[in-house]
Amino acid sequence: MNISSNITSMITNQTNLNTTANNIANVNTDGYIPKNNSFETTRATENIAHSRSQTNLTKEIPDLMIEEITNAVNVSAIKTQNEMLGTLIDIKV
Repeated sequence: MNISSNITSMITNQTNLNTTANNIANVNTDGYIPKNNSFETTRATENIAHSRSQTNLTKEIPDLMIEEITNAVNVSAIKTQNEMLGTLIDIKV
């Protein structure tokens, strides 16, 4: 795995974190339909203005934890790759 794939993963994780944070911020907004981080589509219910928020905190909070762990793993991988590359550059011929 190279650094660019770790960075791409971190950018995707940041997008997912932003979506999850927005869903949590709107938990008390009547009619709010949470955005989904997956490729599935969410169907809106009729009379959205009269319905309660559909944000499910039992899904959103674990999603935040998973994204946090994934980011930590990617940062660790980038640091390791950086150290390995630095060691290779420091080798004297």
